[in-house]
Amino acid sequence: MDGARQGGGVNGQRATPLALRLKERIRRDGPMPLAEYMQACLTDPEHGYYRKRHAIGRRGDFVTAPEISQVFGELIGLWAAVVWQQMGKPSPVGLVELGPGRGTLMKDALRAARAVPDFRAALRVHLFELGEALRREQEAALAGAGVAIEWSAAIKELPDDVPTIIVANEFLDALPISQWQRGGGQWHALQVNVNASGAFEIVQCPAGSAVEAIAAHWPVARDGDILEAKAFAELAAHLTSLARAVPVAGLFIDYGHDDWRFGDTLQAVRGQCLEAPLSSPGEADLSSQVNFADFARQLGGSELAVDGPVTQAEFLGSLGIAERASMLMAANPGRAGEIETGVARLMAPYGMGTRCKAIGLRSRYLPRLPGLAGDGR
Repeated sequence: MDGARQGGGVNGQRATPLALRLKERIRRDGPMPLAEYMQACLTDPEHGYYRKRHAIGRRGDFVTAPEISQVFGELIGLWAAVVWQQMGKPSPVGLVELGPGRGTLMKDALRAARAVPDFRAALRVHLFELGEALRREQEAALAGAGVAIEWSAAIKELPDDVPTIIVANEFLDALPISQWQRGGGQWHALQVNVNASGAFEIVQCPAGSAVEAIAAHWPVARDGDILEAKAFAELAAHLTSLARAVPVAGLFIDYGHDDWRFGDTLQAVRGQCLEAPLSSPGEADLSSQVNFADFARQLGGSELAVDGPVTQAEFLGSLGIAERASMLMAANPGRAGEIETGVARLMAPYGMGTRCKAIGLRSRYLPRLPGLAGDGR
């Protein structure tokens, strides 16, 4: 092992309960793959970030689009209603949200769905959530929704017996990543180790043969380049299997890029401030940018077509965000400034409007999904 990269010095790393446990494991078993470190930090049953913390909102560690403006969730609710119509108006129909946060998006979506009564009456809502704290918030937010809602804590537990519409905002960025670095004409796996001072650090380890198949999709690499790959396999397997049984459509909105590029995008956020990814295991949000080209490669296939990606601004604009915001401001003049500011933030050309992308998946026999240009791969 060589080429160690510090993830924050001893004084910059916090002795969280999970940090102590992970250091014991590394000292016993050797360096930990980065994906396993990230998975543990986010989902450890006892100390994982998403298991216990109230992460989202102005008092949390980060703010997501549904928390910025109710228009975001309302438009997605109406988008789902149009997709249901494209499916032939099946009843029942599953509406699944992956990573539903505080329940804000689903609450707004279901309110907007009242405009399409038959769609709302057909709904079976299912939320995929790992965290007890967030689930309690979701239950409170959706207590008066007027539709039956179920929860699952594993992808394999999601329903597979009815036509299904899936929505996921800032879900893919939290999926674990692996990283490799080029050096001396070959790839090295980047893993988490503990140095002689007792601090976490990133080290280079033997890469194994799997990286060569992944690297074949990327541009020509030079020494020092870092390659990232997300763990889409479980999601891809479930959605592909689902699409063999019933009509499926999915909308994924997240930070990322739509081409193949090198670089380290792993980041940690705590108290709405960035910090080194190895600083606070279990007590900071870890995420990385989504490579939508790789998402399309792994999830598109014989069962599923891919539409997009397009920027968030293009997607929301095509759904009529300006018109919806104008109607909302007219009905709530006292909140007009707040509504306008929120929508501007969602559409900002050098912020969320372009940094976030929307991509769709659908059963190949369904029409192209609304708001998502693409070649239908």
